[in-house]
Amino acid sequence: MKPPISRSLIPAATLAVALLVSACGSDNPDALLASAQDYLSRNDAPAAIIQLKNVLKDRPDSAKARLLLGQALELTGDIAGAETEFRKAQDLGATPDEVIPQLAQALLLGRQYGKITTDYDGQQLASAPAQASLKTIVAIAWLRQGQEDKFRASIDEALKAKADHAPALIELARASAQRGDVEGALAGLDKIPRQSAGADEALKLRGDLLLYGKRDMDAAMTAYREALQVNPSYLEGQAAVVQLLLLQGKTDAAAETLQGLAKAAPGKPQTLYLQAMLAYAKNDLKVAQEHAQKLVSLTPENFRALELAGMTELRLGANVQAEALLAKALQLEAGLPMARRGLVTVYVRQGRLDKAMAALPVDVERSERDPGMIALAGQVYMLHGDVDRAQRYFAKASSLDPKDPAKRTSLAVSRLASGQGDAALGELQSIAASDDGVVADMALINALLQERKVDQALKAIDALEKKRPADVLPVFLRGRALLLKRDAAGARKAMERVLEIDPNYFPAVGVLAMLDNADKRPDDARARLEAAIKRQPGNVQAHLALVELRQANGADKTELVTLLRKVVEAAPSSPLPRLLLAEHHLRNSEPKDALVVAQQGVSALPDNVQLLDVLGRAQSANGEHNQAQASFNRMAALQPQSSLPYLRMASAHLIAGDRDAAGQNLRKALEIDPNSLEAQQGQVSLAMAAQKPADALAISRTVQKQRPKEQVGYMLEGEIHTAGKAWDKAADAFRAGLKQVASPELAVRLHDVLLSAGKKPEADRWAAEWLRTQPRDAAFPFYLGNRALTLNELPESLRQFERVVAIQPNNAAALNNLAWLKGQLGRDGALADAERANALAPNQPAFMDTWAMLLSAANQHERAVEMQKKVVQLQPQVLEFKLNLAKIQIQAGNKDAARALLDELSAAGDRFSAQAEVDRLKKTL
Repeated sequence: MKPPISRSLIPAATLAVALLVSACGSDNPDALLASAQDYLSRNDAPAAIIQLKNVLKDRPDSAKARLLLGQALELTGDIAGAETEFRKAQDLGATPDEVIPQLAQALLLGRQYGKITTDYDGQQLASAPAQASLKTIVAIAWLRQGQEDKFRASIDEALKAKADHAPALIELARASAQRGDVEGALAGLDKIPRQSAGADEALKLRGDLLLYGKRDMDAAMTAYREALQVNPSYLEGQAAVVQLLLLQGKTDAAAETLQGLAKAAPGKPQTLYLQAMLAYAKNDLKVAQEHAQKLVSLTPENFRALELAGMTELRLGANVQAEALLAKALQLEAGLPMARRGLVTVYVRQGRLDKAMAALPVDVERSERDPGMIALAGQVYMLHGDVDRAQRYFAKASSLDPKDPAKRTSLAVSRLASGQGDAALGELQSIAASDDGVVADMALINALLQERKVDQALKAIDALEKKRPADVLPVFLRGRALLLKRDAAGARKAMERVLEIDPNYFPAVGVLAMLDNADKRPDDARARLEAAIKRQPGNVQAHLALVELRQANGADKTELVTLLRKVVEAAPSSPLPRLLLAEHHLRNSEPKDALVVAQQGVSALPDNVQLLDVLGRAQSANGEHNQAQASFNRMAALQPQSSLPYLRMASAHLIAGDRDAAGQNLRKALEIDPNSLEAQQGQVSLAMAAQKPADALAISRTVQKQRPKEQVGYMLEGEIHTAGKAWDKAADAFRAGLKQVASPELAVRLHDVLLSAGKKPEADRWAAEWLRTQPRDAAFPFYLGNRALTLNELPESLRQFERVVAIQPNNAAALNNLAWLKGQLGRDGALADAERANALAPNQPAFMDTWAMLLSAANQHERAVEMQKKVVQLQPQVLEFKLNLAKIQIQAGNKDAARALLDELSAAGDRFSAQAEVDRLKKTL
């Protein structure tokens, strides 16, 4: 039996804790308040909340207790509750210096950026630390709204109040890093004194920049350890050390480091997080799941906890649970690469490729830092059938990752890109055979499909199926390969096998519906898609496939809008349906409807860049120019390295008539992307509008230097000279371009300016030379055919369009023109050409109009009337189509129907230029 411990041996710290526990057991509000403060100092927010709520039972008007409760709630992620408590403290008389910085911080965490800048931009506090803190928060809010100048001004005010205010200096460093200036960010962090309150956070940020910006793990670890020297209880620093050890594969060292934290803070959120992460790294997934579930129950709004819990469920194969956790994590914090990769992977496994594409980072194609995400993007687009885009992703991903087998994959894919096809494919086959993962297999299969080596691709798919025998992926890829081989029966069989494995794998359903439609069974295709929607009402991909099917089979815009609205209702958290519906309204000149849809979309998904983009364009189309600029500024804040927001701003300024502001935004776009062709073209347009052709020419020549083997720079120069009727200089520019690239567009423009200069013999010689040297170019004879048609030279036009169709037998526009010309000239084959044009491009009103008129001429009046009615239904605003319907009705003997149409056209007055024809037809009735 152990001897009793002498009271004289009890450490003082233990005695203090015992006394504190004794005080906590009392109902003394002052003791409870002191206890709560102690818990907060030890980051135990849940315990602090219990004590503070007990205080407030007796003292509901205690401003101090309200302030502390607000702080504790904020630590647990209850931002709305924290804001409420801070406002109560304010009402109860807490001083502005005490409460306003904390209230502003809660608003910042709640993403209420506009409220912060509206309420506190002009606020002045008495103490320098409080003023510096508030101005730093205001600065962050300005930056979140894309107002970098106002961010700088507010940061300057913060540093004016307190020159060494660490949070302000940290935010300056973050802003520098976000612009890509890592060295500048590191230099800024050097200004923060080691004895300041924020030194630990500054050193942690230094470590992050060294790790992720410079990829220097040793220097990063030094910085993290220095942060812990400054503040040994700094949990973020402790976590960073453990995470970096795990990243280095040093799980034993990570476990040893974690032991100390587990003893100091057992069961606390930070400890649970690192324990779950360690178990996850060691592939002890059940233990990781246990820790992660406890962590999520303690901190349900902690995005890191949700991310780790979601990734654990993903690896355990629990896709539904993984999706819910990862989606919530990304809703709380969009910049989580691991969570985003995990969510995309969930969607790929489920066959929800539309959601997978939507979940990819918007800048994935430009990214240089995440080969795993880029490779995943390759898989998504490969499954979607876009093998060319997929191959670009695979090539980039493998080139960024130096590890085996990816290093070998990198070399193989780069060989593919340089034309060493057979050697590269052999290398990929070797990797795929030795690698347990599937990235190399996918890259190999995709490369083979891209090169149309379908039989070899099928063998590679067989090898993939041996690795993943119970997976739908290889079976689905086999169906895709067979489609490429034009083996529709084999593809159908493969897709049906996919659905035996997973009845809800929609990509296979979509392919089967496409095959049904191609077999002239649109009703079967529609039924298949509607059944898929019934099984999965929230499946956006199924809804959109139905929209595409109905559009291909002649649905009018009213039906399409109804279907798109159903998609929005079925998947309110998906941006794609809202985006498509808004774009549909913009395309159909319905800006007010587009604005309503876009506003609702941004309200539901405030940080979605694509919805902000369409909202800004809809606002601009409705004349709401200031609101449009605010939307595009928000885009810029979310995508600081993208030139698109500034291009949008420039466009909106032009619509509003502010050319100076448009020019400023185009310059900003070029600062971000010096090769932005759209910005350069915009600058040329502005220079020409300002009657500064010399400036426009200088820009066009910059484009030529940047893109010497592309037509665009020469086209710009030629058009600038054309605008000034300097025909010879324009011709010289187009000829210079043709020396670099055999461009049909340049050839067309050269012919056109020669005619404009009155040099028809030279133009004819040029046309003959081009047709002789470029026998496979269909664009030039198409241009010649249209030109002859304009001049009413019908036999010559017919000859040129026959040339086009000989080169491109499936050119629907050329077939349509050919059909019309044959009809006018009384040649055989007009109806056959029209029918073929409509088969190749169904539901095109102009093509249907030609066909209907030819049917009428062939006395097939019933079909002609039915066809032309559909044309008018598709485009009721085109009055020429109504005139043609009246003519067809007259030919069919339907005089009353014709008279009603002609009366409607007469009522249009000057809006319809063919009133003489209308009057003539009326007299025949």
